[in-house]
Amino acid sequence: GVDRGVVITAALSDGQVLNCPQLTVKEHAQVRKHQRRAARAPKGSGRRRAECVQVARLRDKETDRRRDWVEKTSTMLARSFDTIRFEDLRIKNMTSSARGTIAEPGRRTAQKAGLNRAILAQGWGLLRTRTGHKAPGRVEDIPPAYTSLRCSDCQWIDKNSRKSQAEFVCSHCGFTCNADTNASNNVAAGQGGVPRPGPPGGLCRRDDTARAVERP
Repeated sequence: GVDRGVVITAALSDGQVLNCPQLTVKEHAQVRKHQRRAARAPKGSGRRRAECVQVARLRDKETDRRRDWVEKTSTMLARSFDTIRFEDLRIKNMTSSARGTIAEPGRRTAQKAGLNRAILAQGWGLLRTRTGHKAPGRVEDIPPAYTSLRCSDCQWIDKNSRKSQAEFVCSHCGFTCNADTNASNNVAAGQGGVPRPGPPGGLCRRDDTARAVERP
């Protein structure tokens, strides 16, 4: 099971945590410096073009690192596991613009734009695509709903179990786990989608027909 995120690019159900390499702090500072210089330079000037070239070179370096990481990671997944399951994320929808229209302008557009850049920098879609190429017929997509809120031990679903970005403590059985690893365990088990009605009190069965409900 592969759980993809922004803080941790890919958390695997066997406990591995994988991160796509990004530009260093120094390189990010260089990008901002060249962007500021380009903004101050006259339009169409050679100085402006030179600063834009420097920004493009740094962006190309980031892209090359991401592609290299994706190739190595997808090869490792294809060679190490018989079945690989990903959350069926709609990345195009997740990274759509929040600007809105003139009549109905969007809210918090700067924060949304930053989140979009962070998602695209992780290479989520490319990792899924390349893994599918290298492991044909062995890659499955699981509905992403509730994978981060479901306890991978007892199947209880409660938003309060997700204590933080990194900590998951089940409010029903007390199971404790890294939040991303817990989600990847649910993906590996194919536990996604909307929970069906369960027995009174929301308790869950542990067989293949396990059903869960949100805590009342």
